[in-house]
Amino acid sequence: MALHKAILVAVALASCIDAHAQVAGTQPLSVTVEQSNALLEGWSVKKSVLGKAVYNDQNAKVGTIRDLIVAPDGTVSAAILAAGGFLGVATHDVAVPIAALDVRNGNLYLPGATKDALKATPEFQYAKVQSPPKPKKNE
Repeated sequence: MALHKAILVAVALASCIDAHAQVAGTQPLSVTVEQSNALLEGWSVKKSVLGKAVYNDQNAKVGTIRDLIVAPDGTVSAAILAAGGFLGVATHDVAVPIAALDVRNGNLYLPGATKDALKATPEFQYAKVQSPPKPKKNE
């Protein structure tokens, strides 16, 4: 749950930054002091989540976080785990609901997971992920 909340805070802050109408030459190029303070309490996805090992309850590594999927409503809905393989070869990517992950002592856990169970899960296909919506043209 802590990972889910930290990622939601980051997404919410990103939404707040873009929520105001933009007028050329009047938008600040940085976050506000309040936003900056909130950012200091959050996590860097690049530094703290992507590439991080995921363990099961027996402390056995079951995969590695490869990506995060943002739902159309702006929430982080799933983590893409690379399961199986060795050094990235013959891996099997699976989507795991972000709420299923837990953070304990700085490590990511997927309770009840095993390598075999993840390998048996249908492989995640990026071709099925929609691109972000294109901005509307102002006329």
